Amino acid sequence: MIAKFAARTATALSLVAGMAMAAGAQTQTVNFEVKPINQFSITSTAVTLTITTATAGSDPTPVSDATSVWAVTTNQTNAKISANIPTDMPAGTTLGVLLAAPAGATSTAKNLASGAAQDLVTGLTKVKGNALTVTYTLSATAAAGVIAADSRVVTYTMTPGT
Repeated sequence: MIAKFAARTATALSLVAGMAMAAGAQTQTVNFEVKPINQFSITSTAVTLTITTATAGSDPTPVSDATSVWAVTTNQTNAKISANIPTDMPAGTTLGVLLAAPAGATSTAKNLASGAAQDLVTGLTKVKGNALTVTYTLSATAAAGVIAADSRVVTYTMTPGT
């Protein structure tokens, strides 16, 4: 009797399970895409560069600051970062910038000027980079003379790749 009951219960359960699976089977199409992503950021808001010394017979000693960092993410090919300043530096001075490049990209130190932006990092291809160093350098010739405290806003631009 118990064996007969167990067999009937097993049969009933398998029929119910079969019906539940047949009744619950559904399909759904999932559409997806990844849009172009070109994001970068620079962490420091202000940097101070002050030239205070020189070696006798030479121009003043340039000063540098590498306390700022930048980050980038792009899923495109050959994106780039460029920069410029709104007005030229005083005569006899230069403001240089170097962005450390993430893997696979190329970085070039540039002296910034107003007008056309200078390419700083090129070949950004499907890459992410974090805590990459930004180095600013202020140089002056003796002929520049004494220059009162001043500032320039550096505008960085990321140009998307393809």
